Amino acid sequence: MNKAELLRKVQNDEGLTVAEIKAYQKMVKPVKHVYGKYGTLAKQYLEEKGIDWTIANLPEYLHGVDRQAEQMYDVMYAKLSALPEYKKTNDFMRNLQIETEIQHRIEEEILNEIVYV
Repeated sequence: MNKAELLRKVQNDEGLTVAEIKAYQKMVKPVKHVYGKYGTLAKQYLEEKGIDWTIANLPEYLHGVDRQAEQMYDVMYAKLSALPEYKKTNDFMRNLQIETEIQHRIEEEILNEIVYV
Protein backbone atom coordinates (compact mmCIF):
# COMPACT_ATOMS: atom_id res chain seq x y z
CA MET A 1 0.00 0.00 0.00
CA ASN A 2 1.41 3.40 -0.92
CA LYS A 3 1.39 6.51 1.25
CA ALA A 4 -1.52 8.18 -0.53
CA GLU A 5 -3.78 5.17 -0.01
CA LEU A 6 -2.75 4.89 3.62
CA LEU A 7 -3.44 8.58 4.25
CA ARG A 8 -6.83 8.26 2.54
CA LYS A 9 -7.74 5.32 4.80
CA VAL A 10 -6.73 7.28 7.90
CA GLN A 11 -8.68 10.37 6.84
CA ASN A 12 -11.79 8.31 6.07
CA ASP A 13 -11.55 6.51 9.42
CA GLU A 14 -11.37 3.12 7.75
CA GLY A 15 -10.00 0.20 9.73
CA LEU A 16 -6.24 -0.24 9.63
CA THR A 17 -4.24 -3.39 10.07
CA VAL A 18 -1.34 -3.52 12.51
CA ALA A 19 1.14 -3.25 9.65
CA GLU A 20 -0.71 -0.21 8.29
CA ILE A 21 -0.75 1.43 11.71
CA LYS A 22 3.01 0.93 12.06
CA ALA A 23 3.58 2.29 8.55
CA TYR A 24 1.42 5.33 9.32
CA GLN A 25 3.20 6.01 12.61
CA LYS A 26 6.55 5.81 10.86
CA MET A 27 5.28 8.14 8.15
CA VAL A 28 3.97 10.89 10.47
CA LYS A 29 6.44 10.53 13.32
CA PRO A 30 8.65 13.62 13.59
CA VAL A 31 12.36 13.07 13.14
CA LYS A 32 14.30 13.84 16.29
CA HIS A 33 17.77 15.19 15.67
CA VAL A 34 20.48 14.73 18.26
CA TYR A 35 23.35 17.18 18.18
CA GLY A 36 26.68 17.22 19.93
CA LYS A 37 27.82 19.84 22.41
CA TYR A 38 28.58 22.56 19.89
CA GLY A 39 25.56 21.88 17.68
CA THR A 40 23.35 22.18 20.76
CA LEU A 41 25.04 25.42 21.78
CA ALA A 42 24.56 26.80 18.26
CA LYS A 43 20.88 25.80 18.39
CA GLN A 44 20.43 27.60 21.73
CA TYR A 45 22.21 30.66 20.35
CA LEU A 46 19.94 30.73 17.30
CA GLU A 47 16.88 30.40 19.55
CA GLU A 48 18.04 33.34 21.67
CA LYS A 49 18.59 35.40 18.51
CA GLY A 50 15.05 34.56 17.37
CA ILE A 51 16.10 32.82 14.17
CA ASP A 52 13.13 31.36 12.28
CA TRP A 53 12.99 27.58 12.75
CA THR A 54 11.49 27.01 9.32
CA ILE A 55 14.98 26.96 7.83
CA ALA A 56 15.01 23.77 5.78
CA ASN A 57 18.64 22.81 6.27
CA LEU A 58 18.93 23.61 9.98
CA PRO A 59 19.66 20.02 11.09
CA GLU A 60 22.42 19.73 8.49
CA TYR A 61 23.82 23.09 9.60
CA LEU A 62 23.91 22.04 13.27
CA HIS A 63 25.51 18.68 12.45
CA GLY A 64 28.03 20.62 10.36
CA VAL A 65 28.82 22.80 13.38
CA ASP A 66 29.63 19.65 15.35
CA ARG A 67 31.87 18.30 12.56
CA GLN A 68 33.72 21.62 12.17
CA ALA A 69 34.23 21.89 15.92
CA GLU A 70 35.61 18.37 16.09
CA GLN A 71 38.02 19.03 13.22
CA MET A 72 39.11 22.34 14.71
CA TYR A 73 39.67 20.69 18.10
CA ASP A 74 41.92 18.02 16.58
CA VAL A 75 43.98 20.53 14.58
CA MET A 76 44.37 23.01 17.44
CA TYR A 77 45.20 20.30 19.98
CA ALA A 78 48.01 19.02 17.75
CA LYS A 79 49.38 22.55 17.27
CA LEU A 80 49.09 23.66 20.90
CA SER A 81 50.49 20.47 22.41
CA ALA A 82 53.62 20.94 20.27
CA LEU A 83 54.32 24.40 21.77
CA PRO A 84 57.12 24.56 24.39
CA GLU A 85 54.85 26.03 27.11
CA TYR A 86 52.54 23.02 26.80
CA LYS A 87 55.15 20.28 26.90
CA LYS A 88 54.46 17.42 29.30
CA THR A 89 56.46 17.12 32.51
CA ASN A 90 56.84 14.44 35.17
CA ASP A 91 54.47 16.32 37.47
CA PHE A 92 50.91 14.97 37.25
CA MET A 93 49.27 18.18 38.52
CA ARG A 94 51.22 20.34 36.09
CA ASN A 95 50.24 18.03 33.20
CA LEU A 96 46.61 18.31 34.30
CA GLN A 97 46.89 22.11 34.32
CA ILE A 98 48.42 22.02 30.85
CA GLU A 99 45.62 19.82 29.48
CA THR A 100 43.00 22.08 31.06
CA GLU A 101 44.61 25.21 29.59
CA ILE A 102 44.75 23.64 26.14
CA GLN A 103 41.10 22.57 26.34
CA HIS A 104 39.97 26.02 27.49
CA ARG A 105 41.86 27.79 24.71
CA ILE A 106 40.46 25.44 22.09
CA GLU A 107 36.90 25.70 23.42
CA GLU A 108 37.08 29.50 23.46
CA GLU A 109 38.27 29.50 19.87
CA ILE A 110 35.55 27.07 18.75
CA LEU A 111 32.84 29.10 20.44
CA ASN A 112 34.06 32.37 18.90
CA GLU A 113 34.78 31.06 15.40
CA ILE A 114 32.12 28.40 14.81
CA VAL A 115 29.25 28.50 17.30
CA TYR A 116 28.60 32.20 17.94
CA VAL A 117 28.89 33.59 14.44
